[in-house]
Amino acid sequence: MKIIPPSFALEPIDGQALLRRVEAAGRVCYKSEARVTDDSAGRFVRMLLKSGHESVLEHEKITARIICDRGVSHEIVRHRIASYSQESTRYCNYGAEKFGGGLTFIRPCFWDEGSEMFALWAAQMAKAEECYLALLAAGATPEEARAVLPNSLKTELVMTMDLREWRHFFRLRAAAPAHPQMRELAVPMLRAFAALLPEVFGDLLCE
Repeated sequence: MKIIPPSFALEPIDGQALLRRVEAAGRVCYKSEARVTDDSAGRFVRMLLKSGHESVLEHEKITARIICDRGVSHEIVRHRIASYSQESTRYCNYGAEKFGGGLTFIRPCFWDEGSEMFALWAAQMAKAEECYLALLAAGATPEEARAVLPNSLKTELVMTMDLREWRHFFRLRAAAPAHPQMRELAVPMLRAFAALLPEVFGDLLCE
């Protein structure tokens, strides 16, 4: 049994090229293509956001690879204007050598590792792993044995959304009322997005 923290990685993008494409699409609305300069894209995108004209952001997208637990992933895939590819518990045999012959769980951020609650959680995860592997040994298929897998099981997903939907995602998932494990992932993701594209995501850091 392994216990790991959640993590994410962004697919490489050229932020300035992305902004220029958003600007090219948006200026059609105003027929202001003649005002494009080498450094006008950032200012134009900030103007769009200030005026509430966020539909132009739908022309561009960003892809992230996320490692989290199954419970958090269930919340993530509730965002409908997106594309997802997720690790399948139907087809992945976690008893196989390529998975280390056991299960991997995401550490719950709200319990200290020395606490009674963390110990209770870890003991239950160990029992789930023991039962899962016993089912496989008894002849169950991975899609049958997954019936005993808990929400804390690690999963990996590739998630693609347009810029407008990413803004919606962060407004919900990085906000104080969001689940602690969701915020553990979403807040640093927002910071990474804002560092990459401050013109599009920087204002969300202040919300």
